[in-house]
Amino acid sequence: MAEKAQTLPPDTQVFRDIFTASPVGIAVENLEGQPLFVNPAFCSMLGFSEEELCNKHCVQFSPPEEAEKDWALFQQLRAGSIDHYQLEKRYFRKDGSLFWGRLSLSLLKGRPSPLVVARVEDITDERRADEALRASEERLRLAQQAAHIGTFEWNVQTGVNSWTPELEAIYGLQPGGFGGTQKAFENLVHPDDRARVIELNNWALKSGQPTKGEWRVIWPDGSVHWISGRWQVFMTESGEPSRMIGINGDVTERKLAEEALRESEQRLRLATQAGRMYAYDWDVITDVVMRSPEHTEILSLAEPLRFPHQQFVDRIHPDDRPKFLGTIAGLTPENPIGEVIYRAQASDGTPLWLKSNGRGFFDAKGRLLRVSGMVADISDLKRAEEALTGMTRKLIESQEQERARIGRELHDDINQRLAMLAVKLEQLKDNPSEVQSRVEELLKQTKELSNDVQALSHELHSSKLEYLGIAVAMKSFCKEFGDMQRVEIDFQCHDWPSHVPQGISLCLFRVLQEALHNSVKHSGVKHFEVRLWGTSGQIDLAVRDLGVGFDREVERNSRGLGLISMEERLRLVHGELSIDSQPKGGTTIHARVPFASSSDSARAAG
Repeated sequence: MAEKAQTLPPDTQVFRDIFTASPVGIAVENLEGQPLFVNPAFCSMLGFSEEELCNKHCVQFSPPEEAEKDWALFQQLRAGSIDHYQLEKRYFRKDGSLFWGRLSLSLLKGRPSPLVVARVEDITDERRADEALRASEERLRLAQQAAHIGTFEWNVQTGVNSWTPELEAIYGLQPGGFGGTQKAFENLVHPDDRARVIELNNWALKSGQPTKGEWRVIWPDGSVHWISGRWQVFMTESGEPSRMIGINGDVTERKLAEEALRESEQRLRLATQAGRMYAYDWDVITDVVMRSPEHTEILSLAEPLRFPHQQFVDRIHPDDRPKFLGTIAGLTPENPIGEVIYRAQASDGTPLWLKSNGRGFFDAKGRLLRVSGMVADISDLKRAEEALTGMTRKLIESQEQERARIGRELHDDINQRLAMLAVKLEQLKDNPSEVQSRVEELLKQTKELSNDVQALSHELHSSKLEYLGIAVAMKSFCKEFGDMQRVEIDFQCHDWPSHVPQGISLCLFRVLQEALHNSVKHSGVKHFEVRLWGTSGQIDLAVRDLGVGFDREVERNSRGLGLISMEERLRLVHGELSIDSQPKGGTTIHARVPFASSSDSARAAG
């Protein structure tokens, strides 16, 4: 190297000093790419000595693919197509490691033999920073895509609003589909929310304070989406708004979940109100119970939502308290669910029937920590059960009374008359001469007995109803019942459908029997009217008398078993019973049963 330096002209000493002291790696090459001189900085970069580097060719400094690109440009430089070029590539160090360098090559033409000056700058740290920045930006982009968020920057001075592709996607736009102005953004906002968003932006422009809001947008496909935004305006030194930077996120799923939760809570609230239920949560450790607001109506309490558990236990009926406490004691980690029905007392003294369902929660040692569940007011159900039990009892009693009545009639009337008839026949056997004179009397008694047995049989079961229809059966029953009770019954039937289901016929027949029995027993008159008719979609039966009547309020508070029986029979065929009565004004019992007959059904008058 010293010999080569001595061949340099004296005026090149300045160049030599610069060449040696430069922090940038420099190599002087011939047009064959062979290094002639290299400075210390270049040697330091690659870890080779100057002699080692001058014995290499330029293509040996880099990996093949990058050396090939460098050599192609070198050939253009050599051919005079270009006089310089620059590229970034990797270089081999002596230890085999790689670093990034920025190579700049220039052709020196002012010599008899042109030379090439190569300058190499180590940009490894710069490249790493760029790669880290790109990786960070990529992670940010992926995070924005995953989180459905995007960013924007609005230059207030120029009016240009720049959106990231992720933000365009949030608004249902294709990449590059955003108009790039604040007005274009406002037009994407739902019309009902637009004024509020503009107001928020105006406040941010005036105050420069961080701002946030939520609004709906309409996508090009017509679907509605919810956006949550945060942004801030930066001011110039003169206090004028300069630019707005912000972030938007798609919160449609959260909004839909919140709406579904609100609807679910509303349905639950309506269900608990309709079902007269309330929720509770009992902290066993503190003995404090938290109840939902519905409890105030059920328990008629003005107490706070939180109260001691013992305070509620004290309201439970003493006879049911052990059962209630025993259900709680029976909760275990293996069987954490319990149910108990008990009586309690509201604050106004009203007795209540309550049904509690709860689930116990335990710690690792099996100790009960908390019980959560629902309490339902089943007082109406219990009262209905009691009423049904009472009605069943009355029906059984009525059946027994009817059996007793039939038994008495058979024993006290029919049996005695049969016994008397037998005695008289026995007497005739001993007095043959009187047979002729007494036959007519005995025949009359036998006929009357037969008629009475037949009437009693018809009350139990009417064969005429089964074979001749309800109109004929009712007319026959009215005549037989009138004769037996020695009363007058005016029966009329009109617009009657020819085919009526057996269930409806039997129901109306039993209602007629019950109504006439009640009327004869309570009205105090001897004349009754029975009307049977059909209308569009309905069959009607009315039993009327002009007797003493009764007070409907008294009847409503103490309905007799006969009325209950008629109502229950009609209920089974979806019918209804109405009673029109007043003291000394007579009584009309009206039964209505829905009935859909065919359009060509014949109407028969009975």
